[in-house]
Amino acid sequence: MGLVFGGRSGEHAVSIRSARTIVDALSTGANRQRYRVLLHYITRDGRWLTGAGATAALSGAGTIPAGPEDPGSRLPTTAHQVDVWFPVLHGPNGEDGTVQGLFTVLDQPFVGTGVLGAAVGMDKQAMKAAFAAAGLPQVKHVCATADGLRRPDELVNRVEQDLGYPCFVKPANLGSSVGIRKAGDRGALLAGLRAAARFDDRLVIETAVTARELECAVLGDGTLNASVVGEILYDTEWYDYATKYSPGHSSLVIPASVPQAIHDQVQRLAVQATQAVGAYGLSRVDFFYQEEGQALYVNEINTMPGFTSQSMYPLLWQASGIPTGELVHRLIELAQARHQRKT
Repeated sequence: MGLVFGGRSGEHAVSIRSARTIVDALSTGANRQRYRVLLHYITRDGRWLTGAGATAALSGAGTIPAGPEDPGSRLPTTAHQVDVWFPVLHGPNGEDGTVQGLFTVLDQPFVGTGVLGAAVGMDKQAMKAAFAAAGLPQVKHVCATADGLRRPDELVNRVEQDLGYPCFVKPANLGSSVGIRKAGDRGALLAGLRAAARFDDRLVIETAVTARELECAVLGDGTLNASVVGEILYDTEWYDYATKYSPGHSSLVIPASVPQAIHDQVQRLAVQATQAVGAYGLSRVDFFYQEEGQALYVNEINTMPGFTSQSMYPLLWQASGIPTGELVHRLIELAQARHQRKT
């Protein structure tokens, strides 16, 4: 089994943490006999390292030996030794259809969704369009481009007219809340748009709502199964990058304390959202829940969610009766079964 981690995105460090969890899961119980893990580390500049370099990166060593690979190598050199790939890559160049396309061209099975589901799920503009076509409830939003900032007054006027304040400005193709800003007035909105445009040419602006944040994990191919529902609690104004990855600023409640009808509705919408973007394998779908009126909104989907020991995806399945070792095994089996059907 070829585990791919690291990558060129801003979520490089999170990917390494996720990889450690997966390696641990594959090194215990029945998985120890089932799998031999070949580590493939993608450096921040896009080089693929195996052997000592990949092992050092996984362990958190400060110095990463280059190994025997060509320093310019951007493709795996051990593909012939791999039966199935597990790309635990988050963000651009890993979760957006690019590495999925690589393994598709190589005609090798890989864990997770294919090119379409990854690409649509990654781009918030495309994702929201797919959700709208499926009739899923969403908060009001406006799509824009960095080019629109050539006429900033026109763009800001449109956001003010359609959404008002407060609102969130987001790059369309980044995860982990990177590049997101909350705007409460015209000046903050313009600054947020310019900041987001430094990360991506495609931008999304959303109405800020006061709501609880719920999440649900999805597993399967063809028949999709939803986990119990969890909730994220945090002590900051909103769930930004620092809050997500700084100890003590957030906590997870699994299962979430919500009415059974809301719990069931979240599960149904999580499956529908996964289907709407054409995804399969695994996903985590995030929701806003307003208790007054019991309104649910689909926020976004993540087709390669975090897999750290504190990440919601494996914890939700643990609470649903599937330990992490068994979860990883099922994901690999799903990948192999899909590839066999296709070939």
